[in-house]
Amino acid sequence: MKVLNQKIDKQYSIYHGDSCELIKGIKDNSTHYSIFSPPFSSLYTYSNSDRDMGNSKDDEEFYTHFKYLISELYRIIMPGRLVSIHCMDIPMLKSRGGVIGLKDFPGEIIRLFSDAGFIYHSRVLIWKDPLVEATRTKSLGLMHKQLCKDSAMCRQGLPDYVITMRKPGENEEPIAHADGLDRFFGEDEPEGIKGDRPAPDMEKYAKKEKYNEVPVYSHQVWRRYASPVWMDIRQSNTLNKIAARDDKDERHICPLQLDVIARCIELWSNPNDIVFTPFMGIGSEVYQAILMGRRAMRIELKESYYNESLVNCENALWDYILNGAVMVDDIKQ
Repeated sequence: MKVLNQKIDKQYSIYHGDSCELIKGIKDNSTHYSIFSPPFSSLYTYSNSDRDMGNSKDDEEFYTHFKYLISELYRIIMPGRLVSIHCMDIPMLKSRGGVIGLKDFPGEIIRLFSDAGFIYHSRVLIWKDPLVEATRTKSLGLMHKQLCKDSAMCRQGLPDYVITMRKPGENEEPIAHADGLDRFFGEDEPEGIKGDRPAPDMEKYAKKEKYNEVPVYSHQVWRRYASPVWMDIRQSNTLNKIAARDDKDERHICPLQLDVIARCIELWSNPNDIVFTPFMGIGSEVYQAILMGRRAMRIELKESYYNESLVNCENALWDYILNGAVMVDDIKQ
């Protein structure tokens, strides 16, 4: 399989094809950052293609394919730069494995990336509402009736994780935030001053006698981002919701929240950096990367996802232009 289709623009390049093959065309040490959601082994069926990792017959076959991709990611990522993987624990189903339980998918990802040479950099847990999960999955462990019957089979809900791995070496292009953080992605934006400009909601601090008693906005934002548990992600802020217009529109099974993508891109890439994902889906990472002034490079195997991502990329590009971040003539060059 070669490139089946492609769209290359100044701000993004997206390819329709098998990521395990197409990634070989990317130069060594050329990519600044990568963020993506891998197929969750055989938990979801994304397509009927034999090349789809989600169609592996068992976990061993999935990890064999995934390890090949990880080694290619190690090759293309610049020294000192990072890869972030969105994942979750995988339910063990009695109909498939004979028992009810959980598989430690995040732990397996850390081991696989470490074996390839990456350094375990960080892990953040993203809170999810267990009632929403119970309603969606009908999981026995989350049912209140199971609590009443025998709570030995009850469990907590499944959060999302973002596992971040770092390629060894010195980062020759520092990701500097000289003036701190001046924007926030998530619920309940923190208060504080931005440089010398008081925020609109600072009236309640007007009676403070010392200016340095007023919280600094960047410090408050960083405190939220540095938390090991992100409780303030807007769960419905996904590309599915933004892009959906009618029932015929393509939807992704487990879209990553745009707040999560934005935080990671803000922390671990510079403007105009190349942000890569080998599993594009409908283009959530591309969409957010373009809005934030990064260059997006993506690969997607499923044709309908690829086609929907084209629309989403164009929408993001025009939003980027309308926000005044770049001129139309600059994009067309």
